[in-house]
Amino acid sequence: MSGAKETRRTDAASENTSDAGCTVCLRNPHIQNLNGDILYHLGLGTKTHDLVKMFGDVKFVCMGGTPHRMETFAKYCESELGDVLPAGSTVHQVLEHSHRYSMYKVGPILAVSHGMGVSSMQILLHEVIKLSYYARMRDPIYFRIGTSGGIGIEPGSVVVSLGAVDELINPYHEQVVCGEKVRRPAELDQELAKELSSLHKPGEDEYKVVNGRTMCAMDFYEGQGRLDGAFCYHTEEKKMAYLRRLHAAGVVNIEMEATGFAAFTHLANIRAAIVCVTFLNRLHGDQVSTPKETLLEWEKRPQEIVARYIRRQLSKNK
Repeated sequence: MSGAKETRRTDAASENTSDAGCTVCLRNPHIQNLNGDILYHLGLGTKTHDLVKMFGDVKFVCMGGTPHRMETFAKYCESELGDVLPAGSTVHQVLEHSHRYSMYKVGPILAVSHGMGVSSMQILLHEVIKLSYYARMRDPIYFRIGTSGGIGIEPGSVVVSLGAVDELINPYHEQVVCGEKVRRPAELDQELAKELSSLHKPGEDEYKVVNGRTMCAMDFYEGQGRLDGAFCYHTEEKKMAYLRRLHAAGVVNIEMEATGFAAFTHLANIRAAIVCVTFLNRLHGDQVSTPKETLLEWEKRPQEIVARYIRRQLSKNK
């Protein structure tokens, strides 16, 4: 922590904007004063689109870093879940006028790319959470499906996160708002994590599913203790001591979105989970040397787990 005075602000005092037809909370009293809301980075708006008609049936909002990954996931859901999806469900791209993010819809499933890092993802989350509210989604479940670096676990393992921490192992997301530091708990739904983990098939799946805490870094290189960036002022000994300290605190993987994703969904009253595959064990090195073809296959593993969960939920409603 810097020597500057830290100001904590609670969101409990903020007005909870709610709607009888929606379970998602917008904690912003100014929303009611808008003369229509433009979701700028999505190319959507409350006056230009019938958001209830377009998205009111969505039950699962699935996010990942790249447009290609989310298009692949949407097509995978179309192929693997066709028998439990509403009749006629096909993948279609929703965001015709957005060049920042991609969004694909197949039945009640929304697959959205969020870019890399908390900053990019938070912009998307602000607008997708508002979209969920305006569309009057009831009890949507949010997933982050991604890649990560493991700590002390086998490459190719799938991590279902039990909680998110920052680089100092603090279980919250911190940002500066109007010159003040704001902390929000980075909490994930424990029952959801437990159910996702139970969907692993040890006798069939060629990978392990691991539970643990996920560390969110603000940077890919120095912020994760790597030695291979353009700048590095720490030693290998210091890096290893840091990684071991993370591991001892229950951290099993590192990525770049977890605290923001957990904090925002928790604040919005949305059940959420983070499911990531690990590309390497950071205790054994910094660079990913696995062939690209293998990495692409590994990327499908979190998608399989999440798709199994969606299948189970949709089957209950058949």
